[in-house]
Amino acid sequence: MGDIKELKQVEQYANQCMKCGFCSFFCPVYQEERVETSVARGKNYLAKLIIKGEQGFTPEMAEIIGKCLLCKRCAANCPAKTQIDRVVVAARADMVREKGLGFIKGFVFRKAMANRSAMGRYARLMQTFQWLLPKTAGNVRHLPDFIKSMGRRNFPELSRTFLRDRVKSVYSPSGKPQMKVGFFMGCAIDFVYPDLGFKIIDFLVRRGVEVVVPKEQNCCGAAVYFSGDFETGRRLAEANIKAFHDVDYIVSACGTCSSTLKDYQKYLPDNDDMQKRYSAFGEKVKDATEFVIDVLKVDPSTLKLKREFEGKTVTWHDPCHLVRYQNIKDQPRAILKGFKGITYAEMPNADLCCGMGGSFSVYHYDLTKKIAAKKMDGIRATGADIVVTACPGCMINLIDNILHNGMPQKVHHLLELAE
Repeated sequence: MGDIKELKQVEQYANQCMKCGFCSFFCPVYQEERVETSVARGKNYLAKLIIKGEQGFTPEMAEIIGKCLLCKRCAANCPAKTQIDRVVVAARADMVREKGLGFIKGFVFRKAMANRSAMGRYARLMQTFQWLLPKTAGNVRHLPDFIKSMGRRNFPELSRTFLRDRVKSVYSPSGKPQMKVGFFMGCAIDFVYPDLGFKIIDFLVRRGVEVVVPKEQNCCGAAVYFSGDFETGRRLAEANIKAFHDVDYIVSACGTCSSTLKDYQKYLPDNDDMQKRYSAFGEKVKDATEFVIDVLKVDPSTLKLKREFEGKTVTWHDPCHLVRYQNIKDQPRAILKGFKGITYAEMPNADLCCGMGGSFSVYHYDLTKKIAAKKMDGIRATGADIVVTACPGCMINLIDNILHNGMPQKVHHLLELAE
């Protein structure tokens, strides 16, 4: 067995586990499969065997450590505060170091996602041919059965023009700017929801913020380094740190992106200098909901609701990367409750994972649908017309499952509601 550098660095977290099994009550995967290897306690036990040299990275082991949403429900509710998410990611990193990524992930991560221009070309090629896929409700395409690896998935159309091709480098307010903010586009807003990007830029500029949108910015790297490819993750981190070197804050409208940018310092540093730089960068990163309430100090009651949402009942879904990774829970609710003209209905188990988990939903789509079914039950219980969230990944998975279940709700990003 090869070097297990990353697991040894987080060995203290693995040793914190008391084997109480409390995590089994909260793990979405275990609640569906009911096998010990699905839950944090089982994965932690196997990780400790790897550290001791008693377990290797077999195909079965790869399946076990891959079948985790990294939703952090186990860690958030662990009496011993075991950070099993750190252990799982470390195990994946050591497995990649020993076994490699494989052709598909290697191509996607290192040839496409690590090169923003190349990723744009691939996305444009996909956009050109997406008309071949049947349409469902709205601008949503249906992936037929013949693409077996993806299952029968509904997903939003790629935009005809990407945000990167339309956005300016600098947007200045009419008066003296109160601060200079970098807008982090993220992949989904860039390629699928560019109008949302413009909406957020305009929202910030109208509140006296100078917004810069560096063309040099890259993917946040969540799918990359959470899959264990720390080498490519560091390349992405370095590119983004360089792109946003001269701003007061970096604002993202994607819960996954803002969490990932903040957590470079947690997963990727290879030396003390990297640790300092990644930590300093992470301190500048703010999720858009956090920025509006905590930095701009916007009074939610002053926000104007877009007319199309008047008279609607709205509920909120907590993205895992927002509520547990960043402890952002009250800010989006404050914004929603500040709008006049809507009725807010709190969703039962609003912080329950929707089942997306990035590439988890690609490799375990049937399991994703089972996990999402509980989220659909929560949405139905509210009687809401609209499901609001702050993560495009969650939006995509919620749309998919709402369509599969024949439900009438529409899904929107929180800041889409603001005039």
